[in-house]
Amino acid sequence: MLHTRPTIHMPQAVTEKRTPKITIDVDFDASIQALGALEAAAYRLIGAATCQIERVGNRFVCHLAPQDGRASGGFSIPDVDSLRVRFLDLVTDENLRARVSAKTDGVRNVILSLAFGSLVGSQNDS
Repeated sequence: MLHTRPTIHMPQAVTEKRTPKITIDVDFDASIQALGALEAAAYRLIGAATCQIERVGNRFVCHLAPQDGRASGGFSIPDVDSLRVRFLDLVTDENLRARVSAKTDGVRNVILSLAFGSLVGSQNDS
């Protein structure tokens, strides 16, 4: 009869008991606020906070939760009020970027077509 060694069971990993994260909700009227700007602002918060965006009726609700002691882009978020202000600043910035992009779209396209047109012309001359 073969004897096998008794199986030694590994203890379970100790899991940290975490208190529920504090989250804040910031909501916007979907008829005047573009989803793209909210997504871009949420992306810029990566590393400092998480953001979940959901549409509730005619509103976009952004659920923000700061990450533990992290900073993103040189900006640390000490409290939820600072997180709200930072998010609103980023949304405002993204809205302005979209507006400037729309106003300068024609000029940008002319510049790009001239630049790439001269490249094509110089390749044909060779």
